[in-house]
Amino acid sequence: MNPPQKTAKPTARQQNVDEEAAGQRLDNFLLGELKGVPRSHVYRLIRSGQVRVNSGRVNPRYRLRAGDRVRVPPVAERGTRPVAAEGGSLDWLEQRVVYEDPRLLVLDKPAGLAVHGGSGVSLGCIEALRALRPELPDLELAHRLDRATSGCLLVAKRRSALRVLHALLREGRVSKRYLTLVQGRWPAGVKDVEAPLVTRRPASEARVKVDAAGKPAKSSFRLLDTYGKTASLLEVAIATGRTHQIRVHAAHSGHPVAGDDRYGDPEFNASLARQGLRRMFLHAHAVELVWPDTGEEFAVSVPLPAELTAFLTTLEQPGRRADRAPPT
Repeated sequence: MNPPQKTAKPTARQQNVDEEAAGQRLDNFLLGELKGVPRSHVYRLIRSGQVRVNSGRVNPRYRLRAGDRVRVPPVAERGTRPVAAEGGSLDWLEQRVVYEDPRLLVLDKPAGLAVHGGSGVSLGCIEALRALRPELPDLELAHRLDRATSGCLLVAKRRSALRVLHALLREGRVSKRYLTLVQGRWPAGVKDVEAPLVTRRPASEARVKVDAAGKPAKSSFRLLDTYGKTASLLEVAIATGRTHQIRVHAAHSGHPVAGDDRYGDPEFNASLARQGLRRMFLHAHAVELVWPDTGEEFAVSVPLPAELTAFLTTLEQPGRRADRAPPT
């Protein structure tokens, strides 16, 4: 009888950084190398010293250089695959790809779907997209949207595109505009809110607040429509992309986002829920940028989801007719 074969213990590997990956943050690089591993676990690997760059410890935000050697520790396969929907198919996701070219694709993310798995969420947009497009091994999120937010989500198809998109976002050269419904009557015109934000993570969920010691954040709110004294529909352009930025800036201004269960008004939210609002009213509706290498302009937009458009009509029924805002 032959003795049982011993299973080889997984070992760390050294990954050389090429020109394609140069400029990428270490945490994002590792998310690509350790596909399916939650971001929170990747951070633990870095902070515990299991990840090294050129044999030394570095910050998760360290930007890799061509020629760097990254120690990638062994991580057990989680066996987590996206949950197939609608009869075992991912066709629903394919139908939400609203734009695609050789460098990127744009997903109209539904509300309620996290952008990536982790923190108790097994299914995320990026995991589902990788399952849908196995021929694209370098698919990576260029930015994030809150789980409760719908709309335009940029996904890079190449590492070189990801590096460019991250640089444009970091330099404030990507125009991102949102539609949101907020409590009360917002003043006409455009109002800029510049209030630094700090993020605290007392548990698994981030809590963000305005704090002079926080990171700079600017949001420009433009009134589109008002619904009596109850609510206002706004377009919001953000010059920075801080966590929960629009939600916190809106609440800080005294007009919290409708349906926001973290920074909103519980009584206002309950009132809107009785009228049919089943989610947070925040939608990323437009993204614009210019590719620096070609000067080509890129713009994409997606309309409000049907459930939000339908909800607005309930606010316009007789006796609740909207007061139209003056043109700006």
